[in-house]
Amino acid sequence: MPVDFEQPRWEAAKYPGRQVAPVGAQAGARDLAANVYELDPGAVGSPWHVHHANEELLLVLSGTPTLRSPEGMQRLSAGAMVAFPRGHTGAHSLVNRSDAPVRYLVISTTNRPDVVEYPDTGATLVVLAEQRLAYPHGAGAEQTRVITEAMRAAVDRSA
Repeated sequence: MPVDFEQPRWEAAKYPGRQVAPVGAQAGARDLAANVYELDPGAVGSPWHVHHANEELLLVLSGTPTLRSPEGMQRLSAGAMVAFPRGHTGAHSLVNRSDAPVRYLVISTTNRPDVVEYPDTGATLVVLAEQRLAYPHGAGAEQTRVITEAMRAAVDRSA
């Protein structure tokens, strides 16, 4: 199914000043995600984050977003394309610091599970096939205790 980048079908807004159109899904893609984003002036497209299972590719369609990457801050312009590999070398954030709207396309792999780190806040997002689990900073538990409890539960269930 053809998708119109000029007049995409936007989803209901989840975050202020940011619209998203899942153009890949609208076109029938199954193993790749492709989303068009539009940001109002001052809006955040994505906070500083790291994907551990997925690679992303950004193409600026219009406007001048500001990219934060491990190399620092950089203002991008229409036509700019940037790849974000898995892991900390692909960490990035996008903000519209201009006085005009910004529109860009993000294409990514859709590997599940994915673990997404938010280094500025210490939060973690676990993306599974059918759900997303968010863990704020400090929500982690000591691994040995968690596994020991699971082992006890396994013994109790098999008794």
